[in-house]
Amino acid sequence: MWPYICQFVEKLFRETIEPAVKETHAHLSTFCFTKIDMGDKPLRINGVKVYTENVDKRQIIMDLQISFVGNTEIDVDIKRYYCKAGIKSIQIHGVLRVVMEPLLGEMPLIGALSLFFLKKPLLDINWAGLTNILDIPGLHGFSDSLIQDIICSYLVLPNRVTVPLVSEMELAKLRFPVPKGVLRIHFLEAQDLEGKDKFLGGLIMGKSDPYGVLQIGNQLFQSKTVKQTLNPKWNEVYEALVYEHSGEHLEIELFDEDPDKDDFLGSLMIDLTELHKHQRVDEWFELEEAPTGKLHLKLEWLSLFSSPEKLDQVLRSVRADRSLANEGLSSALLVVYLDSAKNLPVRSDVRYKTKEPLWEDCFSFLVHNPNRQELEVEVKDGKHKSTLGNLTVPLSSLLSEEDMTLTQCFPLKNSGPSSTVKLKMALRVKMDFIASFPLRSCDHLTSSLRPSVSDSLLPTTPQHPTKSSTFTLHHEDGEPYSASPCCSTSNLSTCISGSQKLLRHKESTPSLASDISLPIATLELQQRLRQLQNGSGLGQFPLGEVQLTVRHSSQRNKLIVVVHACRNLIAFTKDSSDPFIRLYLLPDKSRTGRRRTSTMKKTLNPVYDQTFEFSVSMVELHRRTLDVAVKNGGSIPFKHKGLLGKVLVDLNALLSLL
Repeated sequence: MWPYICQFVEKLFRETIEPAVKETHAHLSTFCFTKIDMGDKPLRINGVKVYTENVDKRQIIMDLQISFVGNTEIDVDIKRYYCKAGIKSIQIHGVLRVVMEPLLGEMPLIGALSLFFLKKPLLDINWAGLTNILDIPGLHGFSDSLIQDIICSYLVLPNRVTVPLVSEMELAKLRFPVPKGVLRIHFLEAQDLEGKDKFLGGLIMGKSDPYGVLQIGNQLFQSKTVKQTLNPKWNEVYEALVYEHSGEHLEIELFDEDPDKDDFLGSLMIDLTELHKHQRVDEWFELEEAPTGKLHLKLEWLSLFSSPEKLDQVLRSVRADRSLANEGLSSALLVVYLDSAKNLPVRSDVRYKTKEPLWEDCFSFLVHNPNRQELEVEVKDGKHKSTLGNLTVPLSSLLSEEDMTLTQCFPLKNSGPSSTVKLKMALRVKMDFIASFPLRSCDHLTSSLRPSVSDSLLPTTPQHPTKSSTFTLHHEDGEPYSASPCCSTSNLSTCISGSQKLLRHKESTPSLASDISLPIATLELQQRLRQLQNGSGLGQFPLGEVQLTVRHSSQRNKLIVVVHACRNLIAFTKDSSDPFIRLYLLPDKSRTGRRRTSTMKKTLNPVYDQTFEFSVSMVELHRRTLDVAVKNGGSIPFKHKGLLGKVLVDLNALLSLL
C-alpha cells in the first residue's frame, strides 16, 4: 500500500499543508512544495490495541502504534525571497486512533472511519537549507513546531479525519462529536520539590520557582509561577474537554522557572480510564522522574446531560446564579457545528471566490451561565477582513429545544436580503456523580491511576510462547567483556516489540564508565578470565548470558525493560555468586536514572522477571544505549562485591530491526 499512501500524502501536502503554511505568516505567502518524495521506507505499525470495555456496541475502537523513519526528499521554495530549502528525513512516532462506526447489518458493514491522534505525535525533521528560511524577516521562530501545529489542527483531538463509507445521513453524527465529559482539575499544591537554584558555584542548594504544565490531547494549561519555594501553593482550576477517555492521559510536568532554561522538577501521568471509574479523586501523587516531591490534585469527572432541569442545581453549585459576569467555573458545554452559508453579499469593489462557503467545522465552548450568555457569529472575508454579516443566538433558547439541540438556518444581519448561516448547536449540562463508596488509600489509588505496563500497546504476536533475545557476557581481543548476540532460548516466552528476529546489532565498545567507582572490578574480571583460561578453557560465552525483553510505548513515552534471567554466570566465591542486575539508560548515569533488580542468593542461573521503565521519547531513543551490568552482591558492605559481566545494547540498532 505504501506507493498509494505516498500519493495520498503528496495530495495532503499540496492541498492542505501548503495553503496552511501560506496563511501562518505574510512572508510565507509564496511558499510552495516543488518536490515531494516520501521515500521507499514505509510507515510501520508496531502494535495494535483494541478496546473491549466502555465501547458502544455499534463501534470498534483501535489504537495503532505507528512509526515512520523515512528517507524522504521534500523540496520547498519561497519565490518572494528566492529561498530554497528541503527535508532530508522525517520521523513520526505516535498513537493513531481508528474508530469504525456505526456498524451496519449490510455491506460495507462499517458506516465510516474516523482517524485522529490522541495527543501530539513526536516529530523530528532533518532540514536542509533551514538557515535560508530563518534569514527571512519575521521567521526566526520557524521550526518543526510549525509543521507539528498544522498536523494538530487537522489530526489531534478534537480534530479528526472522517472517511464516509455510506450515505451522508449517518455521517452527520460523526461530524458533530460531543465530548464524553469534562475533567475539572484542581491544581492545588506540591511539597518537597527538588531545589534547583544554586549558589556559590553549586556548593549551596537553594529553592526553586515552580510552575506546572498540564496537557490532555492538544489542550494545554500552564499555572502561575510561585517564587522561591519547594512547597508551592497554586490553588488553580482548569477544565478540559475529554473526547475519548479510553487511552487518554492527563500529563503534568513541573518546572523551575529560570532566565535561561527552565529546570525539570518531575512529572505525573494519570490514566483517564481509571479516573472515569472513580469519578472524583482528591489525593497526593508521588512525582516520577524526580528524586523527591509530591503533588496534590483534586480531579472531578463531569458527565454531560441534555436535561435542562439539572441546570439550576449546577448553577447553584458553581455560584453562577450570583454573578452576571462570565467568570468562575462553567456550568454547561456548548457544541457548535458550523455547516455552511448561502447567498452572501457581493460587494462591487471586491471579487469573491464563493458566496456559498461550506465549512463543516465544529467548535466547543465552556459556558458559565446559559441564561445570561449569547453566541455571537460574524462572517468575514478572510482576505480583505470586511464583515459580510453577523447574528446573535441567546443560549437560553436552547433550553426549550428537544435534547437542548437545535439545527437551523439563521438569517444574517447587516448582510444580503437572503443571506443565511446554517448551524447545529447542542447545550449540555455538566454534573458530577458523588461516589457512593469510600476512596482507597493514597498509595493504592495512586498506583491505580497510573497505567501499568500491560496498559501500553502490546505487539501483535501469537499467544503461544515466542522467543526472546539473550545477550552474552564475554571478553574479546583481550578486553574484559563486550556485547554480542547469540541464539535465543526457547524456554522463556517473551518477545521484543513484536519482532521475532534475533538482535544482530553491531558489537558494542567495551566500557566500564558506569563502574568507575569500582576500578578494581575490571582487574578482578580480567583475573578471573585468566583463571578460566588456565583451567578448562574458555567456552563460547565464558561469562554467561542475560535475557531481556525491550520495548517502547509511544503512548506513554516509556522504554520498558524486562529482566528475565541469567544463565551460566561465573562463580564469584568458591562455587557460587549472589547476582543482581543494574541498568542505566546512557548517557544518564545519575542516581535517579539507576535501576536494579533484587539480589538472588547462591546461584549461577538467577531468574528475576522484573520490569523497569525509563521515560524517553521514541525520537530520543535512537540516541540512547542501555547499559546492563551483572554484579555480585555481598551481604556485608564491600565484601564479596564485584562485576560479573556487562552488555551495552545499542537501541538505535535494535529499533532498525523492528
